[in-house]
Amino acid sequence: MSAIRDWLDALGLARYAETFEREEIEPEDIAELDDGELAALGLPLGPRKRILKAADVPAAAPAAPREAERRQITVMFCDLVGSTALS
Repeated sequence: MSAIRDWLDALGLARYAETFEREEIEPEDIAELDDGELAALGLPLGPRKRILKAADVPAAAPAAPREAERRQITVMFCDLVGSTALS
């Protein structure tokens, strides 16, 4: 069994495995496919959405810690004469 067939089978979409194999699409290619390309392969809306959703799942590897960064900000303060009495 091919890797793409296994991946699609896990999603319950094994019936599309032949289409993906014919187009030589591998599991690592899935993240780069868009809805239009999946539609061009002949997939209905539901399976396209399931594939795109599965492709968006973040990897199990922990993300690298972000480094702190220094940013400049501007603060503006306005004081209106008599504003306390108005409120």
